[in-house]
Amino acid sequence: MATSLRRRTAGQVSGESIVIEAAWMYYHDGLNQTEIAKLLQVSRATVVNYLQEARERGYIRISLAPEVFTSHQLAQDLREKFGLQAAFVLPRGKGTEEEALMRVARGAADWLPSLLAPGDRLGVAWGRTIFEIAEAIEQTKISDVTVSQLVGSMATPYGFTAEICSAHMAQNLGAKCINLHAPAVLSDPDLAARLRDEPIIRRQLDALSHCNKALFAAGSCDPDSHIVSSGLASRADLDWYVKQGATGVLCGRFIDAEGQAIPGALDDRMIGITLDNLQGLEVGLLVSEGNTKVVPMLSAIAGGCVTHVVTSNETARLMLEAAG
Repeated sequence: MATSLRRRTAGQVSGESIVIEAAWMYYHDGLNQTEIAKLLQVSRATVVNYLQEARERGYIRISLAPEVFTSHQLAQDLREKFGLQAAFVLPRGKGTEEEALMRVARGAADWLPSLLAPGDRLGVAWGRTIFEIAEAIEQTKISDVTVSQLVGSMATPYGFTAEICSAHMAQNLGAKCINLHAPAVLSDPDLAARLRDEPIIRRQLDALSHCNKALFAAGSCDPDSHIVSSGLASRADLDWYVKQGATGVLCGRFIDAEGQAIPGALDDRMIGITLDNLQGLEVGLLVSEGNTKVVPMLSAIAGGCVTHVVTSNETARLMLEAAG
């Protein structure tokens, strides 16, 4: 486990200084709360409050070595069963589905920088999981990295959009960002075709074909799935694709159990990466968690888009059971 403390900046008040002092003694000097209380001449309860405040203010950064999550048995079983380069499997815990999602997103945020190298072109999808990963990544700097938005934008009730996901990811990685300045879906296929032919959009779409790594989540085909609630597809669209054999959604594209794209009218109205550009990448990082994501995750893996997976131990077990 690694722990770091942010340095106190000029102008911070003395109250913040004692919080940092308490945090340093606890995390770096290895003193217990009673010993710190004695040295600072405060109560033990006050020291507890100082440490809590340090965490809330972001002064404390604690991380576990990736090997803890990639080398245990479940991670190895996933890697061997599905031919992955690596799997990062976290304990789900006893919390809510929301807490499980946040835990998996934080794990992906801790692991992703180690999967990147100078010169990489990282494609970033969108959705709640991707947004939380982008927000959780500690600021770092990897030279000559470019982040590209994989799916066009749309108005949603979630408080974030696709361009926010890619922009925040780029900001935290110290990378260049190429946003896709177009809607994810239009009502008219001819209009979508003309928009794809616009020089600025054509250049942005061309950049997607040069991505060597990508980050995405798997979407379900349930009635309350993200692809419907986001407005990317209607319930009628969903029903039609399910009848054609759809088992999941990847970057807005419906896929079958073999991970192959299901052609349909929606494709002609979409602006974003196509599945052929997600296949065979150096890194295809799939981050998903939950019972409803098992089949979509297996479908994405079968389609050759996935080299790395981040999930919970519960979901990993369900994936192995489903695969037989």
